Amino acid sequence: MTATAGSPEPGPRRPDAKNAQLEAGRRDPTPPLTTDQGTPVADTDNSLRAGDRGPTLMEDFHLREKITHFDHERIPERVVHARGAGAYGYFQPYESLSQYTCADFLAGPEKQTPVFVRFSTVAGARGSADTARDVRGFAVKFYTDAGNFDLVGNDMPVFFIQDGIKFPDFVHAVKPEPHNEIPQAASAHTTLWDFVRLQPETMHMMMWVMSDRALPRSYRMMQGFGVHTFRLVDAGGRSTCVKFHWKPLLGVHCLSWEESQAIAGLDPDYHRRDLWNAIEAGQYPEWELGVQLIPEGDEHAFGFDLLDPTKLVPEELVPVRPVGRMVLDRNPDEFFAETEQAAFHVGNLVPGIDVTDDSLLQARLFSYLDTQITRLGGPNFPQLPVNRPVAPVANHQRDGMHQSAIQRARGAYEKNTVNDGEPAVSEGGYTSYPEPLGGPKLRKRPESFADHYTQAAMFWRSQADWEKEHIVAGFCFELGMVPEREIRAGVLEHLAHVDSDLAARVGKGLGLPAPEVRDLPDPQPSPALSLAHLAGLPTVRSRMIAVLVADGFHRDSLDPVVEGLERLGAVCHIVAPHDGSVTAGDGTEKKVDRTLSTAASPLYDATLVAGGAQSMEALGIAGAAGRFVEQTYRHGKAVGAIDEGGLLLAGLSDLVTASDGAPAVLMEQGVVTWSGRAEPGACEEFVEGFAEAVAAHRHRDRVL
Repeated sequence: MTATAGSPEPGPRRPDAKNAQLEAGRRDPTPPLTTDQGTPVADTDNSLRAGDRGPTLMEDFHLREKITHFDHERIPERVVHARGAGAYGYFQPYESLSQYTCADFLAGPEKQTPVFVRFSTVAGARGSADTARDVRGFAVKFYTDAGNFDLVGNDMPVFFIQDGIKFPDFVHAVKPEPHNEIPQAASAHTTLWDFVRLQPETMHMMMWVMSDRALPRSYRMMQGFGVHTFRLVDAGGRSTCVKFHWKPLLGVHCLSWEESQAIAGLDPDYHRRDLWNAIEAGQYPEWELGVQLIPEGDEHAFGFDLLDPTKLVPEELVPVRPVGRMVLDRNPDEFFAETEQAAFHVGNLVPGIDVTDDSLLQARLFSYLDTQITRLGGPNFPQLPVNRPVAPVANHQRDGMHQSAIQRARGAYEKNTVNDGEPAVSEGGYTSYPEPLGGPKLRKRPESFADHYTQAAMFWRSQADWEKEHIVAGFCFELGMVPEREIRAGVLEHLAHVDSDLAARVGKGLGLPAPEVRDLPDPQPSPALSLAHLAGLPTVRSRMIAVLVADGFHRDSLDPVVEGLERLGAVCHIVAPHDGSVTAGDGTEKKVDRTLSTAASPLYDATLVAGGAQSMEALGIAGAAGRFVEQTYRHGKAVGAIDEGGLLLAGLSDLVTASDGAPAVLMEQGVVTWSGRAEPGACEEFVEGFAEAVAAHRHRDRVL
């Protein structure tokens, strides 16, 4: 399902009809070390010298080539979305959408289209940490038979600004401040909040960014949105407005603020590593593509404007219709050549999909192409393997930097006779939707864009109590880092127009009085906006479980539990006080994956403690293992214990190791214990109960 030339053998799901073109230009097996010209190299450790202690000779062509190439290896990083991770896969529709669009990749379930997907943070540089509070990019390149279609979106359905002319201003504000290049990959600073204070259109998006949505547990557990309103156009030229949604099969799950901060130090590559490891292990992440379809005549039927990117269409008004699934099942072979050089552009459209008059979308149509030319060294970047379409390419573009195509035709123009008129335009080519246009030229926002608070209030009202607490904490932390009191007060004024309780709680945290505002918006909540309604399938597939063990553990009770969890798709890491291996009570050994000094609770979805009195003594209840379990419990994640392992739960829960006469397996609020007794089915019951607790992700009734 890869769409690159020169890549390894594809997986079995890639359509055979595309194999020849996808593999075009593939190299032979790697030869011995050579120069760029193919000359074999005998020594690459020593420069050519005049004597063994003499000066380096300029005739050393290998040295010059090697150093010169090294000096030019870096290319400009993306202005935004600089840090990312990518993967290949495929998309397959559930049904034909020909009623709405002539896009060939949506023609029916027999159609399987290769894709390349890049996930990213937005504000941080390439070297920043994955888990910063930020929006995440979610860009999908469909290699369709009619050309490449790029659905370039984010993990949030709205944006900060309404007009594309404000995009440079916003990016300048959110980036590190120019006088000291601080802070990196963070929005808790003066210029961002000064921008927010002066641009009330940002308020809806800021509600999302202050929520847990800005702290995804994984790229694999993250929603995606096209953000803008696009058009689907059928074969008869009829238009339907559409909003695109990606929903992960594993559900939408997030980190806590404490976890995200800890992980930034423990493993800055946490999201990259998670995606890579899951695919390598065969735990292929999946998303369902959904669409909200709005007939052309209903474009103005809502209390907001479909062209306003700071607004979403509530699912209660227009349900999301599932139309297909996307599976990512192959990692790139080289990060730079593929993930870093992947070039996405909202103007990469195919017949059947068109843009609307959204001002921000229109600006992106210019900006994306313009920046790729600078970043990738010229106009021929579409010839790079990761960007190369599977559809035949024939046009009159010529020359330019890094031109790799050899054009044999004499005439580089259309119409011509010297090439028998080829290539020429065709009746089946892309045709823009003939939308009527008119009106005076002016610089003015429409009145339908004027409401900046109602949907922000809707988002707030849709959240569970614990989500509201996290939003308040987010505002208090971020604004608390802004030294200018007037900026904090200005943002609080906007919050008071969203919800009086929100403003009062944030104001209390900042030590500021909440402004009184009358005539607050009174929207209906939208449950689909709450994480509590987006759990996904109840599965432990690909969930990371830390198994705490030490010398003397009970292997006869631990092994069947670990094997049972792994059969369900969980990934279990043996975490011990020391590296190498641990010795069980029966004298056998078990390999250690991580030590207590290199592992930590925030890196895992759950913790399981092995049984054995000697093991418990070696772990030490008050030591690192105890803190490991306490943190797991405090973050609301599943905790399991076998036999004496329950001692590590002391003080965390009323649930204790089963005593004589009590059931062998006890479950309460995500805490599951097993006495290890050989009752029929007891082990299976423990595995099933613990897996259920892990699949729930968080047990909010006991989050401390």
